[in-house]
Amino acid sequence: MQDLLVLYYSQHGATRELARLIARGIESVPGCQARLRTVPKVSAVCEATEAAVPEAGAPYVEAADLVECIGLALGSPTRFGNMAAAVKYFLDGTSPEWMQGALAGKPACVFTSSASLHGGQESTLLTMMVPLLHHGMLMVGLPYTETALTRTSTGGTPYGVSHVAGVRNEQAISDDEKQLALAQGRRLAEIALRLAAPF
Repeated sequence: MQDLLVLYYSQHGATRELARLIARGIESVPGCQARLRTVPKVSAVCEATEAAVPEAGAPYVEAADLVECIGLALGSPTRFGNMAAAVKYFLDGTSPEWMQGALAGKPACVFTSSASLHGGQESTLLTMMVPLLHHGMLMVGLPYTETALTRTSTGGTPYGVSHVAGVRNEQAISDDEKQLALAQGRRLAEIALRLAAPF
């Protein structure tokens, strides 16, 4: 079995749910399994640290997760049109992997959730791509052959699946968003398998 890393940060659960759907999409491809991981919160107090193991949910990511996986799905809620600080903080610490070229040539996709329809989803997805491109990763988007992309009235972009959660996180993931998340996971896994196959 080949592992694909589904790495996310979620404060209210919507991005976590997208991550789980993408993981299901990955695991629908024979020979692939998803490795769900999260990042700890970032504290403004220097002495504060998160517990070594989260109380619930996915384990915290380690550098080995990046190296061992053949592909990456990276998710973050939208924070003023950008990724959450916790995701950026983790990515900023991946210089050793960058120097080794550990991610070069591996496929990656991105996903997000925001409170409002115009909450900066696309800019968040684009800014998450930038450090992955610096790592030499190959970006995998969502093509318009996915009919839910033209049908959805909530989340969904060609840059990656997205969700509109509502100001109070009251909106469940729509059927179209679910379909797009599953499709994004499948697409990432299929491409990763092709790229990992020996010549």
